[in-house]
Amino acid sequence: MVLREMLVEDLDQVMEIEEALFQPPWTREGFFTYLMRDEGMFLVVEEKGKILGYCGIILVLDEGDITNVAVRSDRQGEGIGHFLVDGLIRLCSERGVNVIHLEVRKSNETAIRLYSRLGFEQDGIRKNYYTDPVEDAILMTRK
Repeated sequence: MVLREMLVEDLDQVMEIEEALFQPPWTREGFFTYLMRDEGMFLVVEEKGKILGYCGIILVLDEGDITNVAVRSDRQGEGIGHFLVDGLIRLCSERGVNVIHLEVRKSNETAIRLYSRLGFEQDGIRKNYYTDPVEDAILMTRK
């Protein structure tokens, strides 16, 4: 498995994963817009030409907001999410980013455990943040 920056050429495979996992999914244009911005950093994990997962972050000065983390459903549970987020944290550190924020569905206990293992702490709730279904978001921060 290789961790690398996401390329525009990856969007077909990324969109397959995004549309399979999220309601509502990000649009291709949304990904493209952030890929073109200097403050956006998106990574993929690739194996034999196949994208297994991706994650992204938007940087503002010395802080970042993780926008998404996704792993193909048939490859979940293999540590790919950990590999992605850990790589993202390391790259952020190299760029002087000291604080990283994210939000996650309250029901996504697997992701909450992953983020906790990587040093994120719960520090708030956004009521009814998600739709389809309506659900609270747990806010987490890593300093």
